[in-house]
Amino acid sequence: MEIKLFCPATIANLSCGFDVMGACLDHVGDEMIVRKSAQKGIRITKIEGADLPLETEKNVAGVAGLALLEQLDVDFGFEIEIYKKIKAGSGIGSSSASAAGAVFGINELAGKPFTRNQLVAFAMQGEVLASGSAHADNVAPALCGGFTIVRGYDPLDVIEIHSPDELYATVIHPQIELKTSEMRAVLKPEVSLKSAITQWGNVAGLVAGLCQSDYDLIGRSLQDVIVEPLRGPFIPKFAELKDAAIESGALGSGISGSGPSVFALSRGMGAAQKVADAFKKTFEITQIPFEIHVSKISAKGVRIL
Repeated sequence: MEIKLFCPATIANLSCGFDVMGACLDHVGDEMIVRKSAQKGIRITKIEGADLPLETEKNVAGVAGLALLEQLDVDFGFEIEIYKKIKAGSGIGSSSASAAGAVFGINELAGKPFTRNQLVAFAMQGEVLASGSAHADNVAPALCGGFTIVRGYDPLDVIEIHSPDELYATVIHPQIELKTSEMRAVLKPEVSLKSAITQWGNVAGLVAGLCQSDYDLIGRSLQDVIVEPLRGPFIPKFAELKDAAIESGALGSGISGSGPSVFALSRGMGAAQKVADAFKKTFEITQIPFEIHVSKISAKGVRIL
């Protein structure tokens, strides 16, 4: 009648893969309870950890769930409790965790008519409410786990890539808010051919590096010449954080989602922890509160607790 879920945080874009690539974190995320209800429809009955609307149509979990419910033939409804641990505007997929958890939980209780990959399309509707854009670079890894590529949106085509075994992420989250919609507004609608060619090469290299567990190639490919130069100035100490990560042994570093979080990928837990120490030393002089997460890339996505 009910299930308790872990809804993971995610890193979107991964430097060169703007709007098409993402990765799932292992132990950073929200919790959610989804239960069957005799009353049809979807009701959000409880939210802890964030000031978010309970109204179904104004909550990303509710909107995503309603999109799925339209395709289900059930004579019952659902209640959702959300326990937020990912702060809104953090750049590690707060809205996508809620949307992914809702559709996963509803699908489970309805008999699993859709695969995780198919659920991405419904979860995307929550992202429309959150940012005004139906993008899947966060909800896809949140549902499918590992790394994901959104090859196309019309029709939606999500490709799953298993993470290399020794790959870890370090994420620093400054306690400031950068709204996704505002960070999308700073982007230019056109890019030069030279920049596009560089970016294509990096995306191809990153995918190849992941598939071949070639950590050096992964590192060489974590370069963004299109989006990062425009968004970086909005993040305090961004250039210094990137330099500190590389000097500490990270494969590469960049903006997580639309910011303000900054991520680094490393080979091994030890290297990832060294990056965390370097992030802390670099950023604490700003006197801006922050959190740091060190996590293996998760192969599971949303999971039942």
